[in-house]
Amino acid sequence: MDQLAAMTIFVRVVEAGSLSGAARATHASLTSVSRQIAALEAHYSAQLLLRTTRRLALTDAGRLLYERAKTVLSEVREIETALLSNQQELTGRLRVSAPSLMGRLLLAPLLPAFLRRHPQLSLDLLLLDRPVDLIAEDIHVALRIGRLPDSQLMTRRLGELTMIVCAAPDYLRAYGEPQSPRDLAGHDCLAFSDAPGAGDWRFRNADGGEEKVRVSCRLWINSLDALVPAAKEGLGIVRVPSWQVKDAIQADELRRILTAYELPPTPVQLVFPPARLGTPKTRALVDHVAACWSALD
Repeated sequence: MDQLAAMTIFVRVVEAGSLSGAARATHASLTSVSRQIAALEAHYSAQLLLRTTRRLALTDAGRLLYERAKTVLSEVREIETALLSNQQELTGRLRVSAPSLMGRLLLAPLLPAFLRRHPQLSLDLLLLDRPVDLIAEDIHVALRIGRLPDSQLMTRRLGELTMIVCAAPDYLRAYGEPQSPRDLAGHDCLAFSDAPGAGDWRFRNADGGEEKVRVSCRLWINSLDALVPAAKEGLGIVRVPSWQVKDAIQADELRRILTAYELPPTPVQLVFPPARLGTPKTRALVDHVAACWSALD
């Protein structure tokens, strides 16, 4: 039995929902497809599919094989691409995920130059404010913020993100500048409503640890970049990533406050599956983004 060929047929059967559907998709005979499935079941000494007159269902062993087979077949395709691709003529498709705001404002502007350099490549940028499963969702590269749990993923550090508190000079002249996080209870604050615990802002305490402070919010918006214009207009105090308001601070449209209470910076990195480490298109994208990434602070 050609095990890779049999796994390919098995995956096609599951995705087609029937043996006959897989036969049509692979231009094979129904008998050949049935033999491949039977050979796999004999090889693993386990029933993989439950066959009824109406549909196919996966057994627990079949579900395990299906998930692992998809990964194996994906890795085989990536190895073939790595060995066969011309380094100067990268081809194929890349799927990249990133948090929506950072992806839109920082990552997306870096991509046109990359695509111009590699005209045979296409790229899907998915702006998702949720964790993604790189293997299950077929993501080649993901932009991640924060410390990563132990995993088999490869990483490329890009920089750091610091959350800062700032307000317009006119607001601070009118209402005074808070001297400690607890003073925020007496101020109008502008909050990102999509964040868990949006009314609780986190700061460094006197012992070097972390504390939450409940703020009084006058405006809630589910978009961080929509909060900044409101802060510039003097509506209140905002807490945002430092890179987002760098220009506004330099132009004295906003003033950074409570700097002694800021938490340590959070790392920003690219992550990608180890099976894709050697593929030219993935390595080219990671190198390009790392080279172009400007300082976040």
